[in-house]
Amino acid sequence: MGARPNMRILLTSDKQALDEVIVVAYGTTKKSSFTGSAENISADKLELRPITNVAKGIEGQASGVQVTSSSGQPGSSPAIRVRGFGSINASSAPLYVVDGIPYDGSLASINPADIESMTVLKDASAGALYGARGANGVVMITTKQGKAGKANVNWRSTVGWSNRAIKKYDNVDQKEYVQLYYEALRNDYQFAQGYSLADAEAAARASLGGELGGEFYNPFKNYTWDTIIDPATGQVQADAKSAWNEDWMDAVLRKNAFRHEHQFSIDGGSDKTKYMLSLGYLNEDGLLETTSFQRYTARTNVDSQVTDWFKANLSTALTHSESNFSDYDGTSTSNVWYTAQFINPLFPVYLKDAEGKTMYDDQGRILYDWGEVREDGKSRVGSMSDFSSLGMLMLDDAYTKRDAASVRTGIQFGGDSPRFGWLQGLKLAINFGADYSSSNYMRYMNSEHGNQKNAGGLIQKQNGRTLSYTFNQLLTWNRSFGMHNVDVLFGHEWYDYTYEYLGAGKTSLVNGIKELRPGTTLYDADSYTQKYRIHSLLSRINYNYADRYYLTASIRQDASSRFYVKNNTGTFWSLGANWRVSKEKFLQDVKWLDNLSFKISYGEQGNDNILDSDGYSNYYLWQSLYNLSYANGNAPGGFVETLENKDVTWEKNGNLNIGLEGTFLNNRLHASIEYYNKKTTDMLLNYPLPLSTGFTGYSANVGNMRNQGWEFEVSGSPVKTKDFEWTLGWMGALLNNKVLKLTAESPEIINGARIIKEGYELNTFYMAKSAGVDPLTGQQLYWAYEKDDEGNKVEGSDYITSDYTKANASKYFLGSRIPDLYGSISTGLSYKGLSLTMLTTYSLGGKIYDSSYASSMDLWYPSSTWNRAVLRRWQKPGDITDVPRMAIADGNQLATDRYLIDASYFAIKNITLSYILPQLWVKKIGLGNVRVFTSMDNVALFSHLDGMDPQYNFSGGTGYDYVPNKTFTIGLEVKF
Repeated sequence: MGARPNMRILLTSDKQALDEVIVVAYGTTKKSSFTGSAENISADKLELRPITNVAKGIEGQASGVQVTSSSGQPGSSPAIRVRGFGSINASSAPLYVVDGIPYDGSLASINPADIESMTVLKDASAGALYGARGANGVVMITTKQGKAGKANVNWRSTVGWSNRAIKKYDNVDQKEYVQLYYEALRNDYQFAQGYSLADAEAAARASLGGELGGEFYNPFKNYTWDTIIDPATGQVQADAKSAWNEDWMDAVLRKNAFRHEHQFSIDGGSDKTKYMLSLGYLNEDGLLETTSFQRYTARTNVDSQVTDWFKANLSTALTHSESNFSDYDGTSTSNVWYTAQFINPLFPVYLKDAEGKTMYDDQGRILYDWGEVREDGKSRVGSMSDFSSLGMLMLDDAYTKRDAASVRTGIQFGGDSPRFGWLQGLKLAINFGADYSSSNYMRYMNSEHGNQKNAGGLIQKQNGRTLSYTFNQLLTWNRSFGMHNVDVLFGHEWYDYTYEYLGAGKTSLVNGIKELRPGTTLYDADSYTQKYRIHSLLSRINYNYADRYYLTASIRQDASSRFYVKNNTGTFWSLGANWRVSKEKFLQDVKWLDNLSFKISYGEQGNDNILDSDGYSNYYLWQSLYNLSYANGNAPGGFVETLENKDVTWEKNGNLNIGLEGTFLNNRLHASIEYYNKKTTDMLLNYPLPLSTGFTGYSANVGNMRNQGWEFEVSGSPVKTKDFEWTLGWMGALLNNKVLKLTAESPEIINGARIIKEGYELNTFYMAKSAGVDPLTGQQLYWAYEKDDEGNKVEGSDYITSDYTKANASKYFLGSRIPDLYGSISTGLSYKGLSLTMLTTYSLGGKIYDSSYASSMDLWYPSSTWNRAVLRRWQKPGDITDVPRMAIADGNQLATDRYLIDASYFAIKNITLSYILPQLWVKKIGLGNVRVFTSMDNVALFSHLDGMDPQYNFSGGTGYDYVPNKTFTIGLEVKF
């Protein structure tokens, strides 16, 4: 019937049209009909956040996904784990796929503004088609495409400022340090050397100056070291006045490090051909002086439906980035994150004269205190001679320049038009993708001070070239026959990866010239090439009946170059089913139910990516390799470094997933719950050998491990009116990990304070157990136990002792980093053009061994400092405390559960406020849309210890590394 005058036409929402479409392996699907487990992250959750690396945008957006905080170094990438830890020695990182092709470039080379969506594939039904590389989950990244219609031009600029995202460790001040060091000396004389208390006090006062660097490093100029302690009270003189009090950490950090970013894009096209072009520029200063990151990006995406049977697409991306960083780590004094945080507070940053005043050179430039040997023969005590954190930052240099290019292109023949007859729904797609990256690394260590002074300076340069490509051919057939719908895929794929390295270094440099040529002495020179290939066949069939019952089966066969030719082929598969319960007749009249789906899947995936001791991929896993870097006089020389094992093959991952998902109240409420059980078998481990063989072991398939848990998500709009909406979401995950089997010869692997042992969680803490402090003597007490003839613990034999040796031989299993519950809570408010969103993350349970905190509680060197927690130390008989008496380090410091900290935390990850100007205002100036916004990232962190980063890594440790940063930005977006 045609339209008539005064006719009223009412439109009702189509729930089917609102069904979310997600990107999956080699295609897309509706989420309501999906048999696997996947989480979609749309562009609107990323676009206004001041994130440099796309991986940081995943945190809190997908249940069951854990993300480290990553370094605060601009451009750095966090580590990601999907549903636990798939391996011990092999990689547990997910596979990244960009526009349908596995991606081998740096994630920092991808502009987050170019992303349309990210999908995390979590189970075998979702990721089995990626076979060898999908066992630890897959992150599908889809970039923005053009849309039909007139050209849309968009400009977005932001400026921002960054500061520390976590508090500093709360260390003692100058007076407290002197008091504690005096007590340590006095206790040593009294308890270790047998002095009387009075004699111990006198000896401690007399030796204090020699221990702390002489009067030059005495900031209290109204007292000498031997008079700074009041003999009557045993305390630092109350009227002692410091001539300087400089904070080394504040000196090396920028306050409000500046950041600005600019994005330009244009997209449009016709019904047949669509295009998108984007340009981006980012310039970000780091929190640490001299560190920074710059990135230039360009991307073009073109998609053309040439005819109804021929389609073509081309996507290219170019990136140039420059990263300046401090190339020191660990406990090297050159690592400012170690030294500047925990240096003796008596040491000044800037050089002082005899009166404690800051000194300048003849050009008025401030002088750094390098702690060098002075005319009186004394220098800064401890390991801090000839070093300045700030000075090293200014004199040394390190950078990486990277050029990256990615291309994705493909053609497709066939179509869905009925005119094709029996060929209807049959399509052949031929796709090619390549990732190229060239990196130039330079490390310069000055000739004036520090590690390379005696060598006349050191410069190292390294060039790395990576080229990988994927070529696949996919034949699909999609037809409907009444209530029956069939989608079949057959495919072939070839993957090739090559990395080439060239590096050299020289010493005895010419000041100011950061090139190899002027150096007179060769320090090192090296080059090598690594290659890796995978040949694959794949197939998938999707069947559904009446959009009610869905079945999926997939299979993939991979042949990997990492294994010997007779064992290099692995076959991986999955089966999945989805029952849309809401489609059944008995629920048709339930108006508040939009969709209810029950799904179950099981599959097996493989992993060939074993890592070496430095965490890099081992591409020659089965072979016996020779180290040829040791010359035999003037002739080449070498030795066997690894043993051959032709039998080594795929690590396997069996994955069960069961889920229930529903939407309710006209899509106002969404809820889901899933159970998963992943069992890793034939793990790639180092099979131990007797040391008499000259080898520690060889790579073999040994060991099993299980990860199982629950994930849930609830989200919706509690309040929704014409102009106002409040959204709320809660995600949570529970993970249980257990090592089921290791080798018969070695059912446990001990690594420092952690153990990998059958029956326990991965990286369980294994250390001595504190029993408190002896109230009479202030000694540290420990729990210990008796052992039988086979070295096993005798149950019920626990006792308390102060004996270090017995405690070290009586270690306990004390839990792991794995939390009891983790996830996120998000909320949003919108009123007309005004929008406010907030994302928070949380983690409950688990433990962290904070080695940084531990080193500041048991002082090894007078060049270091104490945490303020030591102020509750034992001081006299009868004191009840958990901190033993101050003592001079004797080499018997023991890792105990005193420094196992509750890993629970709550973090406000992002707050974004935006306002879209009314159209009436915007149209008057000829614009399409104008939005102003402000965004704050890493806003606040609440944990059990100031200074500790609870998201540092997955094994429950801490390190002396670049701290995460919080960023505040304001921005303007204009659409023309």
